[in-house]
Amino acid sequence: MTKKNIKQLREQYLHSERRFLEGPRTRKRELLFVFKVMIEFVKGFQRLHFIGPCVTVFGSARFKEDHPFYIKAMEVGRAVSNLGFTVLTGGGPGIMEAANRGAFEAGGKSVGCNIVLPHEQKENPYVQKSVEFRYFFVRKTLLIKYSYAFVCMPGGMGTMDEMFEALTLIQTGKIENFPVILIGKEYWQNLAELLNDMVAEGTISAPDLNLLLITDSVEEMVKHIRKNAIEEFGLKKSSRLKPLKWLGEFFYQRKAN
Repeated sequence: MTKKNIKQLREQYLHSERRFLEGPRTRKRELLFVFKVMIEFVKGFQRLHFIGPCVTVFGSARFKEDHPFYIKAMEVGRAVSNLGFTVLTGGGPGIMEAANRGAFEAGGKSVGCNIVLPHEQKENPYVQKSVEFRYFFVRKTLLIKYSYAFVCMPGGMGTMDEMFEALTLIQTGKIENFPVILIGKEYWQNLAELLNDMVAEGTISAPDLNLLLITDSVEEMVKHIRKNAIEEFGLKKSSRLKPLKWLGEFFYQRKAN
């Protein structure tokens, strides 16, 4: 296969989601897209089923390893790992790399759900297990599905999207009242003020503000997760789930160890 054909296939792969969102297409194309999404979900279920209870860390891909937020994210990953959770991120650079790195260096489990982008985002070197997705909405669903808490480090539009997705699901009762922690009081100050304005305008209720904790302290984050995730949901060490041969899970279970 020529380089030109490989490039064309990659372009088709990258822009599948964009073409789907552009409007109605033929019924055949829409049905084919449904099967592609189903396959991607099944792949994610198989790869992530055995990773254990997780805490998902969201944050910007743009911070370098000498940035204070990167260093803080390493502390977060280490602390979450020491609590016994698997650290789950988007698998890329920046905050994601830092959180995975903190878990990895602490001897814990570090998992990434990477997204295929035109700029060829690659998984960071501290991910022990990685799943690659082409569809943002599939990836975001699985980042939420396996977690008992969500830690939001400073980030941009993607981080805001992921954070409010989790908050909306909690607010509407679609998932349990899992703790959501925002690290960086100064960074999130404007957001906190906006949320208070929403309460004043009646677009959200005052109790909705109890859905999240904004702090600079990793220690406070640990206490919040321990109280509102470990104790609240009775989490404790248990025997591993057994893989099923007929689902082809032995391969993925071995990869998770």
